[in-house]
Amino acid sequence: MAEQGPAQEIAQGYVSEGAAVELGAVVIDGKADAGAAVRLPLATLNRHGLVAGATGTGKTKTLQLIAEQLSAAGVPVMLADVKGDLSGLAAQGESNDKVAKRAEELGDSWEPAAFPVQFLSLGTGGKGAPIRATITSFGPILLSKVLGLNETQESTLGLIFHWADQRGLALLDTKDLRSVITHLTSDEGKEDLKGIGGVSAATAGVILRSLSNLEAQGGEDFFGEPELDVHDLMREVDGKAMVTLLELDNLQSKPALFSTFLMWLLAELFEELPEEGDLDKPKLVFFFDEAHLLFNGASKAFLERIEQTVKLIRSKGVGVFFCTQLPTDIPNNVLSQLGARVQHALRAFTPEDQAALTKTVKTYPKTKHYELDSALTSLGIGEAIVTVLSERGAPTPVAWTRLRAPRSKMGSIGAEAISAATASSDLHAKYAETIDRESAYEKLAAKVAAPPAGEAPPEAPPAPKQEKEAPGMVEQAMSNPAVKSFLRSAASALGREITRGLFGNRRR
Repeated sequence: MAEQGPAQEIAQGYVSEGAAVELGAVVIDGKADAGAAVRLPLATLNRHGLVAGATGTGKTKTLQLIAEQLSAAGVPVMLADVKGDLSGLAAQGESNDKVAKRAEELGDSWEPAAFPVQFLSLGTGGKGAPIRATITSFGPILLSKVLGLNETQESTLGLIFHWADQRGLALLDTKDLRSVITHLTSDEGKEDLKGIGGVSAATAGVILRSLSNLEAQGGEDFFGEPELDVHDLMREVDGKAMVTLLELDNLQSKPALFSTFLMWLLAELFEELPEEGDLDKPKLVFFFDEAHLLFNGASKAFLERIEQTVKLIRSKGVGVFFCTQLPTDIPNNVLSQLGARVQHALRAFTPEDQAALTKTVKTYPKTKHYELDSALTSLGIGEAIVTVLSERGAPTPVAWTRLRAPRSKMGSIGAEAISAATASSDLHAKYAETIDRESAYEKLAAKVAAPPAGEAPPEAPPAPKQEKEAPGMVEQAMSNPAVKSFLRSAASALGREITRGLFGNRRR
């Protein structure tokens, strides 16, 4: 039996009994060994992961590589397309000298492929199908993060939600929340809150101003109905799972809304999906790009809830990958739960960079094959330091890995192609039109406009003659997004207080 070299020795830790994502091959002394493959077992993906590295080191291509293999294996994927490059997943890639050379180095039989992709945008005005959430389902904790409230203001917002939940006042959009806050600072509203606290004019003013800023950043278009159904993320087309891309060409205008929406989506998945335990492959893999936006300025309570959600959502068969420039962007209690690490090159130009590099090295298993502090600053584009959890649950050896080239187009398919794909999708037909049913704003407005006590209300017009119901009318109504959304918030409509989850989001 031939003696194993260091590359084969490292690769032994990556042998997978089940299906796996093929990342690439082990690099020793600057040369990739085609016989030493680095694999990410599908069965371990609900133990979460991290893709990190400086700008321009290949993170986006790594996300593309993992996403297309997951789609081919029947695992739906949700990604944020911050730069627009990931839209290339929808088109076949083209070979060139670089791709051919990379395939030869890795012993990879490269063939072009395209994958089913659906495009979403936060609210109207984007290239993808507009998606929304209601204020009620977002809840006070997540909404406080979006609004940038402090703990006292967050507590007050929680009281406002509690009062609205008790009275069956659905908070669907920003005007609903605004009307409830205005009511609770009026004389009548102060009477309503006797015994459970009150809303000070100063705190209400801060919340209303923050709400106005959110509306100016697109929140007015995002909050409302029909609300996104998370099951629309888990579909299959011609044997391949759907890749959902959240188009974010205007990310800089609403970073807090973007990051908190992704957290809301995770919370919704946790509430909607049944317990699954350990599966041969996850039901969905969720890539949380620009993860630092979620943690910036987050309160201790908010961070604790993120930690809990990441822990608990594994049992629902959902894997979460955080994507950011530095591992130090992720709090330690969350970072410790990320079993797979794909670390692209780091820069060490400043004292702060050096400190971050030192901390990063300490998060990896010790290795006799590489000097990690040197390796992490020497990686080429499309190379990464990798360690994953094996199917036995143990960390694999650290592997300097030359990553495979994606099969799909490496670059954007263009704004026109994205818009055309969106216009022809069933999601556009489902979510394009905003629905504004009766909610807190209308109910409180009607209360203000009611006649004084003792005065008879105006006579109502006669009811129109009822026509005979056409065949299939019930079925048609049940397929209407407005009806579905109404039924999902039926607890509120019936006047029962809403039960809320870890993030204060509405529980089903």
